[in-house]
Amino acid sequence: MNSILLEVIGTTVQEVKEAALYGADRIELITAFSEGGLTPSLGLIEEAVASVSIPVNVMVRPHSRSFVYDKDDQATILRDIRLIRKTGANAIVFGALTPEGKVDAELLERVLDAAGEIPLTFHRAIDQSSDLLQALNVLLAYPQVTTVLTSGGEPSALQGLACIQAMIQAAGSSLEILAGSGLTAETVVDFVRKAGVKQVHFGSNVRIGGHSLAPIDPERLRALRSSLNTITV
Repeated sequence: MNSILLEVIGTTVQEVKEAALYGADRIELITAFSEGGLTPSLGLIEEAVASVSIPVNVMVRPHSRSFVYDKDDQATILRDIRLIRKTGANAIVFGALTPEGKVDAELLERVLDAAGEIPLTFHRAIDQSSDLLQALNVLLAYPQVTTVLTSGGEPSALQGLACIQAMIQAAGSSLEILAGSGLTAETVVDFVRKAGVKQVHFGSNVRIGGHSLAPIDPERLRALRSSLNTITV
């Protein structure tokens, strides 16, 4: 039996190395943490991938204004993805909505085509969709979408527990629900057991003082890893 998969946000090569050293199973590489994460530079992606043996998933998000993208945004997104394919990144982290709050399936299909063999995690754009389960149902039609990062439509995954449970049931074995936002080493074990998730995502709460722009805190990350190791799936 395996323990719960732990994904940790990294914004620098040093953070990526530390996350891997102190217990992360996978990295979500971003820049602009305080804006919810934007596309990192190509140089950072290449250096991060080369620096660790664990998978590095790369955020593709050209700006933080919304998850609705115009033609120029879309051209940038597709160009970034074609470049990221060559870096050895494990997966693309992406999400897009229509003005009506539905999954932008047309853009998603173009993104998946640009990604080629690389899988995709649909990020917390889903939490801003008009209907999370309807959005999930759309994503289930695309086998290349292997993971959905969500807080269950709430500011914290703890508050979104019931929705996350429903999403896991709806997803079955087709994709993984990755729970993130508001979880701590103290709350995660009870949450995981209630929700039934197999993967969790941490950012601020493995950093000094719980601040997004602070360095990774080795003690916090070690404590989290130890807590997760008490659960097997």
